[in-house]
Amino acid sequence: MNSGDILSNLALYFSSFEVFFRRPYGDDGAFCYCCATVLTLIFILLCQIIRKVRFFRHASSSPAVSASQSPSSQSRISTLVSDEDLKDLIEKLGERSDDDTEIWEDVIQKSNPRVSYTAKCCKPQDGGPVKYLSTTVFENCSPEVLRDFYMDNEYRKQWDKTVVEHEQLQVDSSSGIEIGRTIKKFPLLTPREYVLAWRLWEGKDKFYCFIKECDHSMVPQQRKYVRVSYFRSGWRIRKVPGRDACEIHMFHQEDAGLNVEMAKLAFSRGIWSYVCKMDSALRKYIGTSRRPQGPTVSAVSLMKKVPSELESQTDDITNSSGTIITSEGAKRKKLLRKPSKKQVAKGLLLVGGAVGSAVCLSRGHSALGAKVALAYFLTKLRKRGAQQSQTSQNAGI
Repeated sequence: MNSGDILSNLALYFSSFEVFFRRPYGDDGAFCYCCATVLTLIFILLCQIIRKVRFFRHASSSPAVSASQSPSSQSRISTLVSDEDLKDLIEKLGERSDDDTEIWEDVIQKSNPRVSYTAKCCKPQDGGPVKYLSTTVFENCSPEVLRDFYMDNEYRKQWDKTVVEHEQLQVDSSSGIEIGRTIKKFPLLTPREYVLAWRLWEGKDKFYCFIKECDHSMVPQQRKYVRVSYFRSGWRIRKVPGRDACEIHMFHQEDAGLNVEMAKLAFSRGIWSYVCKMDSALRKYIGTSRRPQGPTVSAVSLMKKVPSELESQTDDITNSSGTIITSEGAKRKKLLRKPSKKQVAKGLLLVGGAVGSAVCLSRGHSALGAKVALAYFLTKLRKRGAQQSQTSQNAGI
């Protein structure tokens, strides 16, 4: 007897039971009325239990990760990230561009005995999201371990506090493409939702990964998140020649709904601290001999070989990601060490712009963002003015 028959028989039994509908006169009537009420509640409870049992049976019969989707769905997924995307990534990492109007500026160059980081950015002429090129070198690390560390999203949730949620949505075993959803939370901002597709390739002594935004039927847009509408990112991991170290050279471009100038400022101010935190997590990852957590079938386990026609191009690429400071960058650093009246005036102009820019930072936190930005820049200018005054006094002495 199935659950439907049970419910039908119970309903028939209750409806034919005369005492359930008898008006409660006297003590016997009141007692029967109470019994009817209790039995009715039990009947409702049984109905709810049976429905839940049927629901969980149905849910357990369907896979959590749709690795066996319909052929049309699999065909669509297999074209999300292609070898053409890899070709484009190789050109970007090698800084081969036909656009002579692109002007790259140095953003940061930091190092300590265990890790070094350099980055530069370019604002596209078409008004698109800012492009970033960065190189991070980790000492005493192999490319394979760094690859596993970067792709271990379960471990990332432990050390990267901006990642509050991550789930694998789908894997295409034929192409090696993986789709996942990540929720990131930043101070004073509405949480950002990333629905991304990525794929890995293995080349000669190096690894490549390309990531881009996509849509998925399992993740409809929600008002409580800001869906990142544009995301292009990719990296190459390889061993540093002649050293016990490896590097990850990365291209990144995304539109997370932030003001461009404020996003650049936040990046330059916070990225080095983030890199140091990443390095500490990597050392723990190496020290405990961790193996990748999460699903066993992933883009890493389904990694493809770099096509032979692209392999020759990768051998010619050298790292020109800004590890050497240009003379212009050196002059800029020198000017920052000796603030002038002109720079202070520019700083005041920047404060005015920051207040207006902070309004566009997030949804629902515009006033607070403006106050934080204003307080931050005023503090910086006050410190800079004090340093300049101290320098003048020392010179007078």
